[in-house]
Amino acid sequence: MRFRYPYLFVFSLIFMAASSQYIPKFDVQGHRGARGLRPENTIPAFLAALDTGVTTLELDVVITKDKQVVVSHEPWMSAAICLDSTGIPIAEKNEKKYNIYQMTYDEVKLFDCGSKGNEKFPEQQKMRVAKPLLGDVIAAVETQIKNLNSYEVDYNIEIKSSPQDEKKFQPTIEEYSDLVYNLVNEYIPMDRLVIQSFDFRVLQYWHKKYPDIRLAALVENTKSIDANLKDLGFKPSVYSPYFKLINKEKVHYLHQEKIRVIPWTVNEVSDMLSLKGMGVDGIITDYPDRARKYKMTLNIGRK
Repeated sequence: MRFRYPYLFVFSLIFMAASSQYIPKFDVQGHRGARGLRPENTIPAFLAALDTGVTTLELDVVITKDKQVVVSHEPWMSAAICLDSTGIPIAEKNEKKYNIYQMTYDEVKLFDCGSKGNEKFPEQQKMRVAKPLLGDVIAAVETQIKNLNSYEVDYNIEIKSSPQDEKKFQPTIEEYSDLVYNLVNEYIPMDRLVIQSFDFRVLQYWHKKYPDIRLAALVENTKSIDANLKDLGFKPSVYSPYFKLINKEKVHYLHQEKIRVIPWTVNEVSDMLSLKGMGVDGIITDYPDRARKYKMTLNIGRK
C-alpha cells in the first residue's frame, strides 16, 4: 500500500490499478509542475505544486546528446522562455538551432529558462533556473516529501515524440523509452509512474515491454473515443483529452470501459468545477493553487 500514514487512507477511493495501488478519488496534476506560479518544468515549479497538495506531478522529458533525461517541453530552447548561455534572448526563428538532442547536459544547464518569465502566465515568479535532469527533479521532490512527512505523489511523464523528429530531435522510441524507464526505476517504485504521449507508438511500446506501467493516451483530435482506442490497440489506464473535447456522456462511456478520464489543461475555476461535475477523475492544471481553494487537492501541503 502506498500510504505511509493512516490518516491519508481517507483519500484513497474507487479506482485501483492492476498493481493494487490506491489512487486518489480526484487527481489534481500540476502541469509542468505549476507553470502558472513558477518557471515550467523546473524544480521550483514542482516543489510549488507539492505545496498546493497535488497528487501527481505532470512533466515532459527529452534526451540530450550524452543520453541524459532532461525535463523540458520542447527538445530545443524555447525562445518564449529561455535566454542563451550568455543571457541573451533567443530569436524565435533560431530556437530549433538550440537542439537539446545535439547538446550535452553540461551545455543545456548553461541556459536560463526562468528569468525571462512567460508572458502568458503573469503570476509566474521569475528566477534564474536551468532545465533540470529528471533524476534531480525526483530527488528534490522525494526529499521534500520525506522532510514534510507528506503524501507520495505520482509522476505523469510525457514522452515528446513524433515520427519526423526521430534521430533529429529525439532518439528512437525504443531507446527514448528505455532511458526513461531505467532512470525512474532507480528512484521510485514503478507503481508511482504514469507514461503519457500523443504518439500512440510510444504507448504501444510501453504496453508491450512494460505492461505493468500505467499509460495515459493524450488526445487533441476530434475523432471518436472508439476510433482513438482502435488506433491505440488496447485500453489505457487513462484517457486524457483536451478539456473542451469531453462531456458527461463521454466520461460515462469511458468509465464503463474502466478507463479513467483526466483532461488537460484546465486553468479557469469555472472549467475545473464544470469538469468535476461531469465526473472526471482529475484535471491537469497550470494553477493547482486554484484547485486547492475549492478543496480539490489534498489539504496536507504547505500554504
